[in-house]
Amino acid sequence: MSQKINVAIVGLGFGAEFIPIYQQHPNANMYAICQRTESKLNEVGDQYGIEVRYTSYDDLLNDPNVDAVHINSPIPNHAEQTLKALRAGKHVACTVPMATSIEDCIEIVKATKESGKKYMMMETVVYAREFLFVKELYEKGELGKVQFLKASHQQDMEGWPDYWPGLPPMHYATHCVGPVAGLLKLEAEYVSCFGSGTISEDLAKIHNSPFAVESAHIKFKDSDLSAYVYRSLFDVARQYRESFEVYGSKKSFEWPLIEGEDPVIHTAKKPEHEIAEKVATPDYAHYLPEEIRHFTGKGVYNLDENAHLSFVQGGGHGGSHPHLAHEFITALIEDREPFPNAWQSANWTSVGILAHESALQGGALIQLPDFKELA
Repeated sequence: MSQKINVAIVGLGFGAEFIPIYQQHPNANMYAICQRTESKLNEVGDQYGIEVRYTSYDDLLNDPNVDAVHINSPIPNHAEQTLKALRAGKHVACTVPMATSIEDCIEIVKATKESGKKYMMMETVVYAREFLFVKELYEKGELGKVQFLKASHQQDMEGWPDYWPGLPPMHYATHCVGPVAGLLKLEAEYVSCFGSGTISEDLAKIHNSPFAVESAHIKFKDSDLSAYVYRSLFDVARQYRESFEVYGSKKSFEWPLIEGEDPVIHTAKKPEHEIAEKVATPDYAHYLPEEIRHFTGKGVYNLDENAHLSFVQGGGHGGSHPHLAHEFITALIEDREPFPNAWQSANWTSVGILAHESALQGGALIQLPDFKELA
């Protein structure tokens, strides 16, 4: 395939991580960058030799050479910028979450359909090496029948900027919802969530959200499966953890309790002391074009002076970044839906939004919109 997609990256904090990946991808042209702060824009542009630079997002969208935008702006801007881009005839990749309201999720799914453009939420966990390992086990039949899925995302967000303080835990839930829905490509149908504990009063009043922990059960449509996910952001003593666990009839996969240790495989019908064994998770760089394989093990933020908090605390996001970029570009070249596509992204994002609503209502069952129907 000789076709190249002209990509523009919007937001150059975490977003700069993807610049060299697109520059080295055989089907991408790292065409333009956009950042409100001109000094930052020029610093990154000079560093990577990118000539086309915009401080205005609207000006970027008016550039006919831009095929696709990769949005890495703050969460409150995701929906507005996504909708503008789709309506300007651009394909969209957007960091998580898709939006902060159900209404915006619905609008994005509709706009994707109306524009005929592709949308992909760049959920790191479903391209992390741990997820790809479990996916391989599942596809080979080694797990047997999947019986239950579980995930967590615990993080100390104290000291993070702007919109993070006091954020309801489930408003940033895609890192734990994505893998439990994504493994079998399940569609969440309804959710029930409980809040537990309280955060400090100065944090709680920002979003009128008191809970230290939110834990939710998800029921999947046309499936006998449910999943359990839990989140904490403040006033909970826990090392960073994005865990993903799958329980099957033949084998189960459990995340390590401590970062840096190996996960555990449990195998049924063995002598009790042999059931559990630690396994090393392989890398899946061989899934990628040779030019970008090295990015599964390193990135822009390896150096301490460039260390972006999400990358450091997230353990490099499991080597997912080149896989995400490759899936997006390949979907555009092949004219197919990326994974996750618009309705799947809306479904995953809405689980978290509605889980928080459920927690505020004492665990009420809340139905999700049928985004697939809208797509």
